[in-house]
Amino acid sequence: MKAHSRQQGMSIPGMLAVAAMVGFFIMCIVRMAPHYFEYLSVREIITKIAQEYDPDREGIADIRRRIETVFNTNQIYDLKPKDVEVFRKDGRTFIDARYEARVPIMGNVDAIMNFDDLEIETGRQPY
Repeated sequence: MKAHSRQQGMSIPGMLAVAAMVGFFIMCIVRMAPHYFEYLSVREIITKIAQEYDPDREGIADIRRRIETVFNTNQIYDLKPKDVEVFRKDGRTFIDARYEARVPIMGNVDAIMNFDDLEIETGRQPY
């Protein structure tokens, strides 16, 4: 019978600690999710622009103008169109839209989200 008295379950402070941890992780997810969804939109936009680029008819200025228009239409705020690099290397054209988003979590604690897989060669299927 003595073993039964030890099986009382979690104490109130233990439950509060678990609830605080769960609450913290839910708060992080709620604050970081919009930035991740915006990254998915940026990736889709850059991929589409890179696939549709025709070097015979368009120049780098056309890519930049299209990026600015589409970012404005889709309300992209984490990455500014001027921060997207479009360059030529070895006769190929690349779009480099790598960036990071800083998300305030609590007080002076921030989460930094690096989105560094957004360097895409035009005319290719990257994913």
